[in-house]
Amino acid sequence: MQKQSSRLALVAAGVTVVLWASAFVSIRSAGAAYSPGALALGRLLAGSLVLGAVLLVRREGLPPRAAWPGILVSGLLWFGVYMVVLNWGEQEVDAGTAAMVVNIGPILIALLGARFLKESLPPRLLAGMAVSFAGAVTVGLSMSGGGSGGHASALGVVLCLLAAMAYAGGVVAQKPALAHGSALQVTTFGCLVGAMACLPFAGQLVEEAGRAPLSATLNMVYLGVFPTALAFTTWAYALARTTAGRMGATTYAVPALVVVLAWVLLGELPGLLTLAGGALCLAGVAVSRSRARASVAAGTAEST
Repeated sequence: MQKQSSRLALVAAGVTVVLWASAFVSIRSAGAAYSPGALALGRLLAGSLVLGAVLLVRREGLPPRAAWPGILVSGLLWFGVYMVVLNWGEQEVDAGTAAMVVNIGPILIALLGARFLKESLPPRLLAGMAVSFAGAVTVGLSMSGGGSGGHASALGVVLCLLAAMAYAGGVVAQKPALAHGSALQVTTFGCLVGAMACLPFAGQLVEEAGRAPLSATLNMVYLGVFPTALAFTTWAYALARTTAGRMGATTYAVPALVVVLAWVLLGELPGLLTLAGGALCLAGVAVSRSRARASVAAGTAEST
């Protein structure tokens, strides 16, 4: 039973990573017609509608009172602040710089998880994160032309750094909430909190939706239904069954998948340096997710 649960959690994490990687392609399209706040609000509203409908069908109701502190914090930081400032930051810096700065998020998750959730930092996790971060930096440098072909404003770097901090804080706040509420409950109400926090952008959303091309609006809806509603739920399911640090390290697979998706969907042929960086990202994830077989058989507390 425990092995089956571990496999399901790994599959859920894989679904999350693939859908989050696809989000970068959709954001590139929708971001050309929608401002950062309007795009975040539209995405969250679409996600909230889908999640709310599923919640009603499953009749799960409101989460327990003990889950609400984590839901509120993760909703404000991760669903609200993170989405807005990341959209904004990617307009101020090139994609490579954004990738390098935002990818300190998993490192912050591991450190915050050790500090506030009392999670351990096993050598395999630290080694894997180091390899993956080196890969993310390699991908970032290749995408920004080694620092010569891209652009990076101080404001953009600060925004990406803020996004990484909001992401890390949201993940660590969400973990305790999952001990009391289901993955669907925590995700649904976290998304609703984020949407409420973004309501000041409602006027921009209405105005921009009126003149945006259909493709941009469809991409915004896609972001809400799949990378938000589905991917955040599968993330919460997996997070409830492992440590925050290990889940954070898993997201280092995203840069590698973004390279592949951009190649397949946008015809952007990656260079050798980009491919090497993507390979490092995946290798680091493999190391960070690995563990001694004896530890798996014993069912250590870290995996539950």
